[in-house]
Amino acid sequence: MVDIHSHILPMVDDGARSWEVAIEMVKIAERDGTTHMVATPHANYEYKYDRESHTKLLAELQGKVGDGIKLILGCDFHFSFDNIEDAVAHPTRYAIGDTRYMLIELSDFSIAPQMPNMIYSLTSKGLVPILTHPERNPILQNKPEKVREWAEMGVLVQVTASAFVGKWGRGVQKLAHWYAEQGLLHVIASDAHSLNHRNPVLSEARKIIAKTYGEDLARAVSETNPMAIVTNQHLPEM
Repeated sequence: MVDIHSHILPMVDDGARSWEVAIEMVKIAERDGTTHMVATPHANYEYKYDRESHTKLLAELQGKVGDGIKLILGCDFHFSFDNIEDAVAHPTRYAIGDTRYMLIELSDFSIAPQMPNMIYSLTSKGLVPILTHPERNPILQNKPEKVREWAEMGVLVQVTASAFVGKWGRGVQKLAHWYAEQGLLHVIASDAHSLNHRNPVLSEARKIIAKTYGEDLARAVSETNPMAIVTNQHLPEM
């Protein structure tokens, strides 16, 4: 499996609080069957994103955990006007590894009416936005159909794996399934922040998706699609 969203870099944001926690998070993912893991430190008003220093830190983490799992740098990119302006000026700064794919995280408090224009500003630069955890966004919980409009513009959808397991409550779990049922689920990811509640486990959700919707979808959202993302390939038709 491939996990494109995790906060495993130690002491850079609200994820791993120490080297010990960071190393154990990676080891948990590896034992769970994850072969590639993207570290996605936040870029928002609270946490500064420094691609150069994060790259060095990730290399150090890779050295500490060994070669059993491949670590790649990405970003949990807050979808603000200032961030978008910088991403347009530097299209590779926030992307996953050397790819054209990048995660985007929307505010819990407002979604700009200019959202289509904001999406276009990225796609016109060749970037492919991946919307993170819409099932957990308070605004989109009431307007999930908005996501369909953006998907038609080329935005991919990432749902939190643990949402399918019910760790965020029944409402969020129901929405996770809604995205799968509507054909709007492209990839699952852990969004791991810790060793416990928000841990880097994908296999439980994969089993639920396989049982509910079939092995083809389970494989696509946990293996084929995220692998295409980290290797900068087009996603196969689902």
